[in-house]
Amino acid sequence: MTVGILGAGQLGRMLALAGYPLGLDFLFLDPAENPPAGRVAPVLQGDFSDNKLLGQLARRAEVATIDWENVSVQALRALAADGARIAPPIPAVATAQDRVSEKRLFERLHIPTTRWKAVGSRAQLERALQEIGLPGVIKTRRLGYDGKGQAVVKTRQDAERAWAEMGSVGLIYEEWIPFDCEVSIIGARSRRGEIAIYPLNGNVHSQGILRLTRAPYGSPRWQRLAAKYLESVLTHFHYTGILTIEFFVRNGRLIANEMAPRVHNSGHWTIEGAITSQFENHLRAILNLPLGSTRPTGYSAMLNLIGTMPSRATVLGWEGVHLHKYDKEPRPGRKIGHCTLVESTSRQRDRRARQLLSELAPGIRIP
Repeated sequence: MTVGILGAGQLGRMLALAGYPLGLDFLFLDPAENPPAGRVAPVLQGDFSDNKLLGQLARRAEVATIDWENVSVQALRALAADGARIAPPIPAVATAQDRVSEKRLFERLHIPTTRWKAVGSRAQLERALQEIGLPGVIKTRRLGYDGKGQAVVKTRQDAERAWAEMGSVGLIYEEWIPFDCEVSIIGARSRRGEIAIYPLNGNVHSQGILRLTRAPYGSPRWQRLAAKYLESVLTHFHYTGILTIEFFVRNGRLIANEMAPRVHNSGHWTIEGAITSQFENHLRAILNLPLGSTRPTGYSAMLNLIGTMPSRATVLGWEGVHLHKYDKEPRPGRKIGHCTLVESTSRQRDRRARQLLSELAPGIRIP
């Protein structure tokens, strides 16, 4: 049985590694010449809009999925027209690609989110500044990730600079949330409607990039609320696969920031830290197999390795630390690997995470 994947980055690579013990095969489509997943599975090298390659993928794969939410919706529709079954559903992917559609979905499902306004002109920006006030954040409606395509606005001058830089594309203006922490919830829904949800993740970002995740995290109330909101989105789309929602936490209130219709960086800890990883459960879900247990095996911490890769000896010299290299060329701001540890208590986990951070990511602090 072959799973087709649009995008052959590290997420696709980890999907394949999770699927091989299940006896699955994989075929990727990616424009890059040497993508990370190319080390573990065959890749059709070419553009996502290449109809010939899309046809090959549709013919050879039992189901087609994605490792990046900004894969062309037109490509997914072309795959479907060629007879491929697409998971997650195309409407969910399309919604996640447009911040305005995403905000409207949250509001429709009564999921608390930031105050916001769509901005397509200077006049609309001025109205948004008047109605929402300062400070705020201007973001591109599409293609923003890891801090890209956004600017914090503290003054009118900041707004003018942001408009000059990004005003040629559709924008959204949101209120600035002075959050206490950031969390995310990850869950899977199978074709038969079975749902499995992981423990809440506590996330620490730096310059818009996730640096550290700890799980389980937060109070039982946060877990219940986040799971409720996630289930409502999963049900709304008749979803198949893994879905993630990220939240700000302010005075105990969860405020939805964005969603990702794919396996998620904040769920990498599940490879070592849960009975069934998010990658395996995504495959189980899209192939309509029984979902695996999301129960944690302990208290996990996951540290992203950004820009440069420490030596294997440095990381593996830490007892119980698991290293994952993505075979990506190092460059500033690029995720090139991660490492994970699992401990028996949250206190022990946090102590060891601080020690690991001090050596591998000095300057990153656990709140």
